[in-house]
Amino acid sequence: MRLNADFNERVVLRPEDRDWVASPMAGVDRQMLDRVGEEVARATSIVRYAPQSYFSEHTHGGGEEFFVLEGVFSDEHGDYPPGTYVRNPIGSKHTPHSEHGCTIFVKLHQFDEADTEQKVIETADAEFLPGQVPGLTVLPLHSHGTESAALVRWAPGTKFLPHQHWGGEEILVLEGTFQDEHGDYPAGSWLRSPHGSKHTPWSDEGCLIYVKTGHLAALTEAA
Repeated sequence: MRLNADFNERVVLRPEDRDWVASPMAGVDRQMLDRVGEEVARATSIVRYAPQSYFSEHTHGGGEEFFVLEGVFSDEHGDYPPGTYVRNPIGSKHTPHSEHGCTIFVKLHQFDEADTEQKVIETADAEFLPGQVPGLTVLPLHSHGTESAALVRWAPGTKFLPHQHWGGEEILVLEGTFQDEHGDYPAGSWLRSPHGSKHTPWSDEGCLIYVKTGHLAALTEAA
């Protein structure tokens, strides 16, 4: 399967643009955002666990990164409430489940082989740092090589400078509405902008976004 697999293209998916698709495990559904491969794939998805649903034990051949959007996600290593950011490196394994149901944003098979750090951050209790412009605060999540991931909070009326994305940019809008000259993106919207793209973002009402940068240059060249 190849879904939004041309990394030279800008992709925008708002909540109404996506459908839930059943996974091989009962009670586990997903919205596929991008995908290269079949059941084992380089994939970015939103995954929903029904209450009392389980996924079989599996090994992360290319690593796993996820952010808990709703509910509590669990595995044999612990329970992860809303706002938890987790990185499971290449070769790690677990058996995930959810007692009461949950929804997570997950990225699979996208780790550099040298990126071996296992990480759990409960962002609800973490301190955001001042950003580059007034009204912007940032919570760094991870950095390796050119790749960087963070949560960014925009106060109402915050405007950012025009800028270019070296290595591309990927955004999931968690709260509020994110905006740029190309459109408005309410909570739940997912954007992927290619290497070299430009925009001037702002937020009239304020928003919270997950943002990853610098991770698409090699894919853009290979597409």
